[in-house]
Amino acid sequence: MDAIAPLLTDPAAWAALLTLIALEVVLGVDNLIFISILSNKLPEAQRQRARRIGISLALFMRLGLLSTLSWLVHLTEPVFALPWAKSGVDGAIDLSFSWRDLILIAGGLFLLWKATKEIHGMVDPKPSDDVLDKRAVVAANFGAVIFQIILIDMVFSLDSILTAVGMTDQLPIMTVAVIVTVGIMLLAADPLAKFIHENPTLVMLALGFLLMIGMVLIADGFGIHIPKGYVYTAMGFSVGVESLNIIARNAKTKKEGQAGH
Repeated sequence: MDAIAPLLTDPAAWAALLTLIALEVVLGVDNLIFISILSNKLPEAQRQRARRIGISLALFMRLGLLSTLSWLVHLTEPVFALPWAKSGVDGAIDLSFSWRDLILIAGGLFLLWKATKEIHGMVDPKPSDDVLDKRAVVAANFGAVIFQIILIDMVFSLDSILTAVGMTDQLPIMTVAVIVTVGIMLLAADPLAKFIHENPTLVMLALGFLLMIGMVLIADGFGIHIPKGYVYTAMGFSVGVESLNIIARNAKTKKEGQAGH
């Protein structure tokens, strides 16, 4: 308590907390989209439970990483380097990799694989009959969905906590920011998943976001840092265009319904 008390009256600490919460919420959008898409593949009775478990796992993972900050900082130190280098406009490209880089590359590849598989299933669906439908439900079982959520939670939690470490060295501030962020994610998860489920075209848009995020993670793992502002601006513009499409479709449907009467 002696260490926390000065922070409560420090304006800089409050500014750091609010900034970090805002940043963590933005970083958590990616994870929330992924959890929403995966949970919507489950039977309706299991969806909310899967989202709750997935987001709770993200909380425990982030708090666990915060408790090992001394180990976490070393994840950014190179563990090996490729035996060659390429020259670019700005000089030699860094081909050394840390554990953080390897985790980001693996997570990016997982996102690319998962999003591509889902897009292929939507673009080229197999003939549907009762047997295939039952197999699809079995394939999208609860345990498999939770396992996939755990994998991607690890990647997003690592990226999120490393961002927090870079912004402040106060563990209480980071802990409060993580707890508040996950609380916001819990409140937003059900409305987001419901909205995606009721507007199927948003699923394709969300999968496109996952492809883009996967490429950003892989690029970051190779030392090519793409400003997050560019990524979120593109996502915001796409959501704006799709929102206009949804409004236009609803207006057309309503007009056709009135004409039918």
